[in-house]
Amino acid sequence: MGTLQQNVAASLAVWHRMVAANDLSDLHSILHPQAVFRSPMAHSPYESAQAVALILTTVVQVFQDFRYHRELYSEDGLNVVLEFSARVGDRQLKGIDLIRFDEEGRIVEFEVMIRPLSGLQALGAEMGKRLAQHLPAYKASDKGN
Repeated sequence: MGTLQQNVAASLAVWHRMVAANDLSDLHSILHPQAVFRSPMAHSPYESAQAVALILTTVVQVFQDFRYHRELYSEDGLNVVLEFSARVGDRQLKGIDLIRFDEEGRIVEFEVMIRPLSGLQALGAEMGKRLAQHLPAYKASDKGN
Protein backbone atom coordinates (compact mmCIF):
# COMPACT_ATOMS: atom_id res chain seq x y z
CA MET A 1 0.00 0.00 0.00
CA GLY A 2 1.16 3.45 -0.83
CA THR A 3 0.61 6.77 0.84
CA LEU A 4 -1.34 9.59 -0.71
CA GLN A 5 0.39 12.48 -2.38
CA GLN A 6 -0.17 15.73 -0.48
CA ASN A 7 -2.50 17.30 -3.08
CA VAL A 8 -4.53 14.09 -3.32
CA ALA A 9 -4.82 13.86 0.46
CA ALA A 10 -6.09 17.46 0.58
CA SER A 11 -8.68 16.81 -2.14
CA LEU A 12 -9.78 13.57 -0.51
CA ALA A 13 -10.31 15.49 2.76
CA VAL A 14 -12.52 17.96 0.84
CA TRP A 15 -14.44 15.01 -0.67
CA HIS A 16 -15.05 13.41 2.73
CA ARG A 17 -16.15 16.74 4.23
CA MET A 18 -18.64 17.31 1.40
CA VAL A 19 -20.05 13.78 1.59
CA ALA A 20 -20.43 14.00 5.38
CA ALA A 21 -22.30 17.31 4.97
CA ASN A 22 -24.37 15.93 2.07
CA ASP A 23 -23.35 19.07 0.14
CA LEU A 24 -21.16 18.78 -2.96
CA SER A 25 -21.21 22.50 -3.79
CA ASP A 26 -17.38 22.64 -3.63
CA LEU A 27 -16.93 19.61 -5.92
CA HIS A 28 -15.81 21.79 -8.84
CA SER A 29 -12.72 22.75 -6.81
CA ILE A 30 -11.38 19.17 -6.95
CA LEU A 31 -12.60 18.08 -10.41
CA HIS A 32 -10.44 18.16 -13.52
CA PRO A 33 -12.32 19.86 -16.41
CA GLN A 34 -12.08 16.65 -18.47
CA ALA A 35 -13.03 14.34 -15.60
CA VAL A 36 -14.68 11.04 -16.52
CA PHE A 37 -17.37 9.11 -14.63
CA ARG A 38 -17.70 5.36 -15.14
CA SER A 39 -21.12 4.19 -14.04
CA PRO A 40 -21.98 0.67 -12.90
CA MET A 41 -25.10 0.96 -15.10
CA ALA A 42 -23.62 2.31 -18.34
CA HIS A 43 -21.23 0.82 -20.89
CA SER A 44 -19.65 4.11 -21.97
CA PRO A 45 -18.28 6.70 -19.55
CA TYR A 46 -19.69 10.18 -19.01
CA GLU A 47 -17.18 12.91 -19.85
CA SER A 48 -16.66 16.40 -18.38
CA ALA A 49 -16.57 17.93 -14.94
CA GLN A 50 -20.20 19.00 -15.43
CA ALA A 51 -21.31 15.39 -16.00
CA VAL A 52 -19.36 14.09 -13.01
CA ALA A 53 -20.73 16.84 -10.78
CA LEU A 54 -24.31 16.24 -11.94
CA ILE A 55 -24.08 12.49 -11.31
CA LEU A 56 -22.34 12.71 -7.93
CA THR A 57 -24.58 15.53 -6.68
CA THR A 58 -27.62 13.44 -7.59
CA VAL A 59 -26.35 10.18 -6.11
CA VAL A 60 -25.69 11.75 -2.70
CA GLN A 61 -29.38 12.71 -2.67
CA VAL A 62 -30.45 9.18 -3.68
CA PHE A 63 -28.31 7.24 -1.20
CA GLN A 64 -29.64 6.81 2.32
CA ASP A 65 -27.55 5.73 5.31
CA PHE A 66 -24.39 6.21 3.22
CA ARG A 67 -21.16 5.32 4.99
CA TYR A 68 -17.55 4.77 3.97
CA HIS A 69 -15.82 1.79 5.59
CA ARG A 70 -12.28 1.43 4.20
CA GLU A 71 -9.75 3.41 2.15
CA LEU A 72 -7.02 1.84 0.07
CA TYR A 73 -4.30 3.71 -1.85
CA SER A 74 -2.12 2.83 -4.82
CA GLU A 75 1.67 2.83 -4.65
CA ASP A 76 1.90 6.06 -6.69
CA GLY A 77 -0.41 7.88 -4.26
CA LEU A 78 -2.74 9.02 -7.05
CA ASN A 79 -5.45 6.36 -6.80
CA VAL A 80 -7.93 5.72 -4.01
CA VAL A 81 -10.46 2.94 -3.42
CA LEU A 82 -13.25 3.80 -0.99
CA GLU A 83 -15.53 0.98 0.20
CA PHE A 84 -19.06 2.09 1.11
CA SER A 85 -22.52 0.90 2.05
CA ALA A 86 -25.86 2.61 1.48
CA ARG A 87 -29.53 2.04 0.98
CA VAL A 88 -31.85 2.98 -1.87
CA GLY A 89 -35.43 2.57 -0.69
CA ASP A 90 -35.59 -0.89 0.85
CA ARG A 91 -32.49 -2.17 -0.98
CA GLN A 92 -29.14 -2.40 0.80
CA LEU A 93 -26.00 -2.17 -1.28
CA LYS A 94 -22.24 -2.27 -0.97
CA GLY A 95 -19.83 -0.67 -3.37
CA ILE A 96 -16.51 0.92 -4.08
CA ASP A 97 -15.51 4.27 -5.49
CA LEU A 98 -12.34 4.02 -7.58
CA ILE A 99 -10.96 7.55 -7.81
CA ARG A 100 -7.94 8.56 -9.90
CA PHE A 101 -6.36 11.95 -9.23
CA ASP A 102 -3.81 13.98 -11.17
CA GLU A 103 -0.65 15.45 -9.60
CA GLU A 104 -2.57 18.63 -8.65
CA GLY A 105 -5.05 16.53 -6.67
CA ARG A 106 -7.93 16.92 -9.11
CA ILE A 107 -10.26 13.99 -9.80
CA VAL A 108 -9.67 12.79 -13.37
CA GLU A 109 -11.65 9.55 -13.18
CA PHE A 110 -14.40 8.38 -10.84
CA GLU A 111 -15.61 4.80 -11.26
CA VAL A 112 -18.27 3.09 -9.16
CA MET A 113 -18.93 -0.62 -8.67
CA ILE A 114 -21.97 -1.85 -6.74
CA ARG A 115 -23.44 -5.15 -5.54
CA PRO A 116 -25.81 -6.93 -5.22
CA LEU A 117 -27.73 -6.65 -8.47
CA SER A 118 -30.96 -5.72 -6.66
CA GLY A 119 -29.24 -2.72 -5.04
CA LEU A 120 -27.70 -1.68 -8.35
CA GLN A 121 -31.09 -1.95 -10.06
CA ALA A 122 -32.75 0.20 -7.39
CA LEU A 123 -30.01 2.82 -7.75
CA GLY A 124 -30.22 2.73 -11.55
CA ALA A 125 -33.99 3.17 -11.51
CA GLU A 126 -33.86 6.15 -9.17
CA MET A 127 -30.94 7.81 -10.99
CA GLY A 128 -32.74 7.23 -14.29
CA LYS A 129 -35.84 9.03 -13.01
CA ARG A 130 -33.77 12.02 -11.98
CA LEU A 131 -31.18 12.21 -14.79
CA ALA A 132 -32.40 10.37 -17.91
CA GLN A 133 -33.02 13.57 -19.84
CA HIS A 134 -29.66 15.13 -18.89
CA LEU A 135 -27.04 12.38 -19.18
CA PRO A 136 -27.05 11.44 -22.90
CA ALA A 137 -25.33 14.72 -23.76
CA TYR A 138 -22.34 13.70 -21.64
CA LYS A 139 -21.89 10.14 -22.98
CA ALA A 140 -18.51 9.35 -24.47
CA SER A 141 -18.62 7.88 -27.94
CA ASP A 142 -18.50 4.10 -27.83
CA LYS A 143 -15.00 3.15 -28.99
CA GLY A 144 -15.28 -0.55 -28.31
CA ASN A 145 -14.90 -0.20 -24.53
